[in-house]
Amino acid sequence: MYRYLLPLSLAAFSLPGSAQIPPVGVSHTYIATQANAARVAEPAAPLTLQAAITLAMQSNPDLSAVQYELQAVEATLLQANVLPNPSLEIGIEDRRRETRESTLQVSQSIELGGKRFARVRAAESSLSAAVADLNAKKAEVRATVITAFFDALAAQERVRLAEEAGELAQRATNVANKRVAAGKVSPVEETKARVAESSVRLELAQARSELNSARKRLSATWGNLLPRFEKAEGQLNVLPELPGMDGISQRLTTSPTLTRARHEVDRRQALAQVERSRRIPDMAVTLGVKRSEEPGRNQAVVGLSIPLPLFDSNRGNVLESLRRVDKARDELSATEIRVDGELAQAYEKLSVSRQEAESLQKEIVPGAQSAYDAASKGFEFGKFGFLDVLDAQRTLLQAKSQYLRALSEAHRAAADIDRILGEATPATKQ
Repeated sequence: MYRYLLPLSLAAFSLPGSAQIPPVGVSHTYIATQANAARVAEPAAPLTLQAAITLAMQSNPDLSAVQYELQAVEATLLQANVLPNPSLEIGIEDRRRETRESTLQVSQSIELGGKRFARVRAAESSLSAAVADLNAKKAEVRATVITAFFDALAAQERVRLAEEAGELAQRATNVANKRVAAGKVSPVEETKARVAESSVRLELAQARSELNSARKRLSATWGNLLPRFEKAEGQLNVLPELPGMDGISQRLTTSPTLTRARHEVDRRQALAQVERSRRIPDMAVTLGVKRSEEPGRNQAVVGLSIPLPLFDSNRGNVLESLRRVDKARDELSATEIRVDGELAQAYEKLSVSRQEAESLQKEIVPGAQSAYDAASKGFEFGKFGFLDVLDAQRTLLQAKSQYLRALSEAHRAAADIDRILGEATPATKQ
């Protein structure tokens, strides 16, 4: 009887779909290599926008997590294609040798109702959703880097502006000292000048603190908590272009967020089909041999097993999967409305910020600069009081600060459009 054991065992394990998974050690080695990969650190040099985006795409922790999720979903697709394993059964009846009966049989489960096809289709839908997740995360990381980069540029410009204001305040203090020494103005004017200079120093300290925070936010996008780059190198005063609304509407249909929502509907439909296929029970075919010692002969054993779905027809799981399909469809509709609103808001914000920045650059800042120059010269010649100089200086600094804010808002709005559409707008290419 035992001479049948080896051929039957070999036949069982040579059936199609038997496990062909890579060795466990190889898989673990690959995962360990990926997990321990060194993160990219920026060089101690000026940093451009494109270099910052490249660093973030290579070493952003959130993006790396989504990539691992994609690899995990790819593994589920590999598993979905595998057929059920056969089972080998050995039975012995009666302990007495002369009346002993030994049975050796192999059982193979046969999936019915299209279970394997539905399972593979569900895994493929999950893979498409995971790819859409990765694209959406890439767009989000890119927009975050762009926003952080221009925030760092703006913070650098605020420091430069505060240093310039400090020089102006110091010059005004020197002029006030000379006029007090000449007896042309009251010592109160000198006191006012020193108070204004101290206030500017505080603003400079605050601007430097904001710059440090902006640098850390930027380097954190590629996982570096201590920034090494010398400065952000770019053109903050170059306004982002305002794209055409027709082109934006066409690109909106393929945005990563909407694509992910559509793939979620497909995934839920595929999972519902998997639950439907489970309503049909699988059958098991058994082949084997039975050895009876008393007559001294072998008998072939053939069997067929089919569960009877009398109590469990998987009805609850089918209903649950159908309701989740309805939920995914409603979430798709809600996502379409939300994304369309976010895009319209970002577009309007970009348009208004561009207009504000252009007006400040062409009219308000030059006018404030001329007013300050006139007030400063007039104070030196005794035509204006020091309060006029302080007022003109305050107006100039406010105009320049407002201009920086408008530039930052414009670049942030362009980055939001980039995040929503999943593509780089011409405004963010440098």
